[in-house]
Amino acid sequence: MPVRPTAATLVALTLAATTLTACGNGSGSSPNTLKVSYKESTDNSVKVMDSYLAGIKKQFEKKYPGKKVELVPIKAPDSEYYTKLQQMLRSPRTAPDLVYEDTFLINSDITSGYLKPLDPYLAKWPDWQQFIDTAKNAAKGEDGKTYGVPDGTDTRGLWFDRRVFEKAGLPADWQPRTWDDILAAARTIKQKVPGVTPLNVYTGKPVGEGATMQGFEMLLYGTNDGRTDPLYDAATKKWVSGSQAFKDSLSFVETVYREKLGPDVSDALDPNFSTAIRGELLPKGKLGIDLDGSWLPQDWLSGSGHEWKDWSKQLGLAYMPTQHGQAPGKVSMSGGWTWSVPAKAAHPDLAFDFIRTMQTKDNARKWYIANSGIAVRKDVAADPAYATAQPGIKFFTDLVASTHYRPAYPAYPKVSTAIQEAMEGVTTGDQSAEKAASGYDATLKDVTDNHVIQK
Repeated sequence: MPVRPTAATLVALTLAATTLTACGNGSGSSPNTLKVSYKESTDNSVKVMDSYLAGIKKQFEKKYPGKKVELVPIKAPDSEYYTKLQQMLRSPRTAPDLVYEDTFLINSDITSGYLKPLDPYLAKWPDWQQFIDTAKNAAKGEDGKTYGVPDGTDTRGLWFDRRVFEKAGLPADWQPRTWDDILAAARTIKQKVPGVTPLNVYTGKPVGEGATMQGFEMLLYGTNDGRTDPLYDAATKKWVSGSQAFKDSLSFVETVYREKLGPDVSDALDPNFSTAIRGELLPKGKLGIDLDGSWLPQDWLSGSGHEWKDWSKQLGLAYMPTQHGQAPGKVSMSGGWTWSVPAKAAHPDLAFDFIRTMQTKDNARKWYIANSGIAVRKDVAADPAYATAQPGIKFFTDLVASTHYRPAYPAYPKVSTAIQEAMEGVTTGDQSAEKAASGYDATLKDVTDNHVIQK
């Protein structure tokens, strides 16, 4: 099912096209210039990626005299970033030499012929042996070839504000055992701490994959025993339709917004709402519980733009429980990003040299710490300088044992959009969970060519 861009998206894409046309011959404009495209934060005060890449650029240009690196940031919410990136990848005139790919989209881009397999380079790179298998697999196509080098992974859990919990009479060491425990805490906050949003669960199409992964899948993957996939049946290679687990997950989202335990709907459906969460609501004690990712502290570190020295004292961490507290008791989702070389890149060899420069042990450790990421290099994970770099790293790294990965097959982006639409229906109150689930089932058949199985 095609995603209809908003007016704002169309304007942004027009501007992007104008900018790209003005660049002349795209990545082929100079034999000595390497173009590196990446997602820039929509928050002007947060420059984690920009600062890191500026440092790598200096190292690279010193190592390769006569070569220049042109950084090409794309400043946009995730969904718009994906659209702009795919437009760039279609033509040699606009394709960069190196791009930053979300692992959920990589198989779709591989199928479209946008990316170059990196196996010949990886076979000659000793450091590739340091990467954990799950991270390597996230960058593999269905043809078994590898199309990207991961720069870290992530996990997800519950962030809660101890200041809010104290006012609500809730424990400072809070750890819910079930979904009902989360809702009970949110209801208590609503009753006893006015002016505070009790619970944030990302939702709806404007939020994009953040809604699917941080919100819905953190619920869905906690509905069973942790051994079977509630979204995709690997045995039959079909997408799961008509499940009670899907309806239960939608019902949780419906409850949050029907009872006004979550943000105002207009805020929840703002594509930049995550920026407000990290930069305003959490630091100012305006949010009780946030179902979110391991990377949040990157916005609060010294020099980040939203420096918050006491965040580790004022915020607590709890793992996301399974629906009824059934084994394994906790759930997380993991994803991450990779650096990939476009099929139409003018300088693929030089692009991989840039990857190798980024992914020395020292540079990788520097990135994991700056980005509040989880190491996918074994040598960095074992380094005390990484493990003790900041509070929370051990908590989120330990969740890797309980984590799940999205079935990132070519159809997944369309499946994800269908999930977002179902979430949005129950968030706005336009649909019941039952009706939204039925709509999802119908859409699922369309976007997967009827490759579905009833559960």
